[in-house]
Amino acid sequence: MVRRGLGRPFELLWAAFAVSSYGTWLGFGAFAIVAVQVLHEGPAQVAVLSSAGLAVGALLALPIGPWVEFRRKRPVMIAMDLTRFGALATLPIAYAFGALTFGQLLVVSVVVAASKIAFGAASGAFVKDVVEPSDLLRANSRFESTTWSATVIGPTLGGAMVGLVGPVVTICADAVSYLLSACGIVAIGRDAETCPPGRPAGRTRLADLAEGWRYIIGHRRLRLLFVNVVAVNGLIMAGEPLLAVLMLGDLGFSAWQYGLAFSVPCLGGLIGARCAGRMVARFGTHGILIGAGTARACWPIGLAFVGPGVGGLAVVMITEFGLILCCSLFNSVFATYRQRQTPADRLTRLLTSWSITTSLSIAAVTALGGLLAAATSPRAALVVAGVLLLLTPFVLIGLRRGTPSSADVVGQGAESTATA
Repeated sequence: MVRRGLGRPFELLWAAFAVSSYGTWLGFGAFAIVAVQVLHEGPAQVAVLSSAGLAVGALLALPIGPWVEFRRKRPVMIAMDLTRFGALATLPIAYAFGALTFGQLLVVSVVVAASKIAFGAASGAFVKDVVEPSDLLRANSRFESTTWSATVIGPTLGGAMVGLVGPVVTICADAVSYLLSACGIVAIGRDAETCPPGRPAGRTRLADLAEGWRYIIGHRRLRLLFVNVVAVNGLIMAGEPLLAVLMLGDLGFSAWQYGLAFSVPCLGGLIGARCAGRMVARFGTHGILIGAGTARACWPIGLAFVGPGVGGLAVVMITEFGLILCCSLFNSVFATYRQRQTPADRLTRLLTSWSITTSLSIAAVTALGGLLAAATSPRAALVVAGVLLLLTPFVLIGLRRGTPSSADVVGQGAESTATA
């Protein structure tokens, strides 16, 4: 049976997403490279650049959710792409004139982080405009697999480009990718989007700020997923710099070996995303959320036992492959479930609240992980993060309790039909 297409508007949206994803992963680590190689900053400044960009960007994005909710999503997405293009374009220009500063890097990282949250919230709602409800899982799986394919290729190619051309070349590529993404979204046209919901009479803007969190807290299953996802993302991301210090410092791995250890396992992301529809048809939405959500928490503890040499490299690659496989499967199903469980007039605010909380938690847990590693060792901090991750699946057990909502039943039936 030949599967029908998802339509021209979705294909254009996906193309825009793909080009910006590849640009982002080409520029992976570019700010840190520029800070170290061009500005000769130390590890403290690099850590500030990473965590402050996330934290301040998230705070700036706080009022954006309600603003985006009651506006057409396509113009917002175009504006956020152009904002990221403009902000990033200032860096190679300043570099060419010898005027680049750490302060400029920091400001650009904040602008990019805030724009990313606003774009993600708008695009998450816009997807529901351009695909049928029964095709949401297919669409989200496509986005997820594209992300992981960009992760496989981008950092390796970007590192080669930096070595051949210079430290700001990948920033240029990233900036251009956002310009191309904006062009793709412009090509979708106004006809593909629905009219935005009207603002409720008598509701204050202050009340709108908290509406996303209020809906999450009031929805039992989304609340459980929220706690789990925020905790898991924070602990996994906090382990990345610790593992970098352990591998590149204590264990003496080269930069290319470190990059290889993380690029090759991303193939697991392609497999997980491609299998999402079939897995849901067989085990159900809640079954995948609990099963894949539990499995993804079990892998990171293995990173604490990495040793030197080929054996240590193999441990990292096997562990990361299993982790990414489970994460990609979970993420595809989770994104679809969250979209189906959230009314259209609250979805943008919910996605904004979710992204803000995730960014703040990653920044906070990363900082705490760094402090713990400084007081003990990177390996000890990885052990603590791994043990805490093993506790996170207990939150997901509650997903099976209670009577499924009508959205769950309809959603699972539609997924089964679409993937049969």
